Amino acid sequence: MTEKLSDATRGPLLDPLFDNGWTMVEGRDAITKTFIFDNFVEAFGWMTRAAIWAEKWNHHPEWSNVYRTVEVVLTTHDVGGVSSLDAKLARKMDSLV
Repeated sequence: MTEKLSDATRGPLLDPLFDNGWTMVEGRDAITKTFIFDNFVEAFGWMTRAAIWAEKWNHHPEWSNVYRTVEVVLTTHDVGGVSSLDAKLARKMDSLV
């Protein structure tokens, strides 16, 4: 079962993401990042690749796409905050760019 990240595990899992452009969402226990691509097709292709991993891991992002920009928010609703699944999906999303 997935658990909300403790204070002890938060730093080691999230700090590398923060170094790569992820930030905490103000007023929520969630992380966010904006991805900007060259065009809509690249943005949509990236979303498709990310969606395959999200479905495989049964962990789905909150995201929106406008033309070449994809805004992503990750949180684990079942535990009421950020979990290791969010860090895992964020790392995968970064690797797919």
